Amino acid sequence: MAKESYAALLEAFQSSYRLILNEIGKVIVGQRHVIDEILAAVLSRGHCLLVGVPGLAKTLIVSTLADIMALSFKRIQFTPDLMPSDITGTTVIDETPDGRREFRFVRGPVFAHIILADEINRTPPKTQAALLQAMQEREVTSGQETYPLPDPFFVIATQNPIEQEGTYPLPEAQLDRFMFNTWVDYPNVREEQQILATTTAGPLHKPSKILNARQILNMQKLITAVPVSEYVIEYVSRLVRASRPKDPTAPDFIRRMVDWGAGPRAGQCLIRGAKAFAAMDGRYTVSIGDVRHMAIPVMRHRIACNFAAQAEGIDSVEITRRLIEAIPEPQIPKYADATPAPDLANIQIDQESE
Repeated sequence: MAKESYAALLEAFQSSYRLILNEIGKVIVGQRHVIDEILAAVLSRGHCLLVGVPGLAKTLIVSTLADIMALSFKRIQFTPDLMPSDITGTTVIDETPDGRREFRFVRGPVFAHIILADEINRTPPKTQAALLQAMQEREVTSGQETYPLPDPFFVIATQNPIEQEGTYPLPEAQLDRFMFNTWVDYPNVREEQQILATTTAGPLHKPSKILNARQILNMQKLITAVPVSEYVIEYVSRLVRASRPKDPTAPDFIRRMVDWGAGPRAGQCLIRGAKAFAAMDGRYTVSIGDVRHMAIPVMRHRIACNFAAQAEGIDSVEITRRLIEAIPEPQIPKYADATPAPDLANIQIDQESE
């Protein structure tokens, strides 16, 4: 019965996922891997950093996703003069009807379900850090009071990799809060021709709202319950630990080209992202292929290359590719059942969402 229930939930999840892709496809041409990684981050309660040159529809992808979901959406344009209180909110003095004065907290734009942090590297580190508590603890502290953020809550930030003059690169502590670092590349020839044809012929299609907050929370619960075998967990541990130059299992190229490797949060993001991709693909459990598929967006911003790597023109993406090739899969004991049952106790479906 439990297996049948899980199959029915997964089928409903797949139906919702196809609806999302269909609506986004009416506005966005191509960029399927970007859309999949954003959705994987959203459905596994993570945040996503989009990196790409201007004009590749990074902002349009996020705003279209917000249109599809019946959630509150705020866009914050990061500028050099932006202050932390412009994001989190500020305390003001109000006069009550009986003549008394009292402090009142005015909530900032971070109090929304979906936050688009546009060009996050254009603002100083002090303002960038205003998002740290919101992204990790999903709450904001002002003075002596702490205010919870809406649920679901996720931040999707954009960053321009060119024109670095006058910008402030994100510190490692903040980069690590992003589940994925997603590279947005140029479209291919046919996609670009389609973009030119559709965007110059009239107003863009307005996508329909097809998901509400309860449905998204239910989908997040299903992702949590996707089973992961000890075999996959061991592989994730091997992959992450091998990225650290001081670890005994690190390959020679890691010791020679890396200053520091990925931490435990990278392993958590690999498993959560792999769960999301397995469910989006309609599969009942996570495979090694899902982990490898997630490796570059998860580890790209968590591996710091040294001057030796830079001298050879090698970046963290190439390091991750070499790691995938170098780290072998664990051996499964003969006749062992490596596929655990789904944890249905984590799926408390809210029927009002239907």
